[in-house]
Amino acid sequence: MTTHGYTAKDIQVLEGQEAVRLRPGMYIGSTDERGLHHLVYEIVDNAVDEAMAGYCTKIVIAVMADGSVIIDDDGRGVPVEIHEATGVSALETVFTTLHAGGKFGSGSYQVSGGLHGVGASVVNFLSEWLWVEVKRDGKRHRQEFERGRATAPIAQVGKSTGHGTKVGFLPDSQIFNTFEFEFETLSQRFKEMAYLNPGLEIDISDEASGQRKKYRFEGGIAEMVSEMNHGREVLHDIISLDKKVDTTQVSVAMQYTTNVREESPTFVNCIATIEGGTHVTGFRAALTRALNDYSRKQKLIKDDQGNFAGEDVREGLTSVVSVKMIDPQFEGQTKGKLGNAEIKSIVESIVAETLTIYLEDHPNDARRIVERCSLAQKAREAARKARELVIRKNALDGSGLPGKLADCSEKDPELSEIFIVEGESAGGSAKMGRDRKYQAILPLKGKILNVEKVLYPQGRQKVIMESINTENGEGSKMAFQAEKTRLEKLLSHEEIRILITAIGAGFGEDFDEKKLRYHRVIIMTDADVDGSHIRTLLLNFFFHNMPQLIDRGYLYIAQPPLFRIGQGRKQKYVYSDAEMEAEMKKMEGKRGVSLQRYKGLGEMNPDQLWETTLDPERRTLLQVEIDDDDDATERVAFEFDRLMGAEVGPRKKFIMEYAKTVQNLDV
Repeated sequence: MTTHGYTAKDIQVLEGQEAVRLRPGMYIGSTDERGLHHLVYEIVDNAVDEAMAGYCTKIVIAVMADGSVIIDDDGRGVPVEIHEATGVSALETVFTTLHAGGKFGSGSYQVSGGLHGVGASVVNFLSEWLWVEVKRDGKRHRQEFERGRATAPIAQVGKSTGHGTKVGFLPDSQIFNTFEFEFETLSQRFKEMAYLNPGLEIDISDEASGQRKKYRFEGGIAEMVSEMNHGREVLHDIISLDKKVDTTQVSVAMQYTTNVREESPTFVNCIATIEGGTHVTGFRAALTRALNDYSRKQKLIKDDQGNFAGEDVREGLTSVVSVKMIDPQFEGQTKGKLGNAEIKSIVESIVAETLTIYLEDHPNDARRIVERCSLAQKAREAARKARELVIRKNALDGSGLPGKLADCSEKDPELSEIFIVEGESAGGSAKMGRDRKYQAILPLKGKILNVEKVLYPQGRQKVIMESINTENGEGSKMAFQAEKTRLEKLLSHEEIRILITAIGAGFGEDFDEKKLRYHRVIIMTDADVDGSHIRTLLLNFFFHNMPQLIDRGYLYIAQPPLFRIGQGRKQKYVYSDAEMEAEMKKMEGKRGVSLQRYKGLGEMNPDQLWETTLDPERRTLLQVEIDDDDDATERVAFEFDRLMGAEVGPRKKFIMEYAKTVQNLDV
């Protein structure tokens, strides 16, 4: 056995700087504009952590003309003393070692956004150069780096009267394919930071364009919602909550508008969770539950009206959800989605309780909110019906073949045939056993809708005749409406839509023979009672809605075997009880005789199904025909109505007449 030169020497171990520079997308998401901005966010997030801890009141961000960025905060300053584990300064450790930081325990930071401990080091590894200045304990220290490596040890460069950390860096041209920061993108992000941290001042400027913005908000996220809804018609005052459970702080501000869109940014430890997470799931669940419970309790929605869906209660909603917690578990270094399972129940409980109290205390506001949700519900239902109409139109036009159809390669309808097969398992065997050139397979699950029974419980003919006999011309309207309802109900059934689409010629008065995709439509069901029922339902459907298939000789019934009789290597398929009994009588006294009854087509393997039912050289097909006279047609219609209608008497009589002749009944 050869190893083709693959040995232990071929295994690479990438650590620290090498790993980040080789796979930067794993740490910052991408190397395009989004990843470029993420470098700034990582450093600013560290400063915001100081603000959340109560030590930072101002952050200054400056984008320089050469593409570098400087971030300055008045927090405590990164420690500069020697770290006993690494043997270098704590500052150098933070900026050169992955998963090093002061946020893994609860001593320095109760709440932080930069929990992973990779932010500062990753920014350093992906920069051509980076420098850090720290003002701490009356001293000013500085250290410089090139592509992640320290050029010299940390050094004291002067005295200071304040405290804080200042970081400057230039993104590496070897890593990024764009080097232009979008001022509006950055300023919007930091504006959010200011909203989420009342009293924190954030100053951002762009040297090249001369743009500068300062943010400081005392009203927090309620003020953020107010700004988001500026110029919109609002339905009530802002609903705010700010509650702490153990170590988790949940803050929510929300307000409904007449707008059709939802605008709901969410945050965890001031990090924008653009992909959501468990806190979002909890908020949405609480919103839906509280509004449905209140509406039911106050009888603001009818008893026969369905509950509001999640999308109904969120339409027109402007909200901000902010969670501050210890040890957030983000899914990925970019921190786009929160994964802590326990947060869902915490947020859901707090929001549901607060919202319920607000609704009960402000009935007028509550009524307007519920009416807004009802309007959204009606719009959603209208949209659903509109989509269904499009689907129905496609079905009538024969466009867009269903995915479950295994079509044939032959495009000439005269040479093509489709087998309508009972069940997915039988459909699988048929797909494998068929001739793909000219045989298509369409499996149908379950029993198709008996539209005659559903829509005409008194019998189709009776309903139509009663409508015709109605005075003042209302009869024709009633008959028309009955037929329209029948067609709408018909096309609401998924399996029927699939069947119509696959055949391709439409149905009813819109049937177009020229669009027919197959000139042999073959019903292939199991040779048992259930299969007979499905076959009758299909015949009923075709008789009432596609009679042209029967009239033109396009409709057939396959004859799968009922038994297989074997003796040694010899085997014979038989198709009826009488044939089986005759063959078994011939086998009396012989050894090794076996008898297998096929309860379903799915019991046959593809080869057997081809040999017995699909192969044109050996199969038996029954062509569906109706005598060409009115009496025969009426008799067929009567029999379908008798067997498939809602009246019990005719069906009972039929069963009693033929019960004695039934054999091998599956029960």
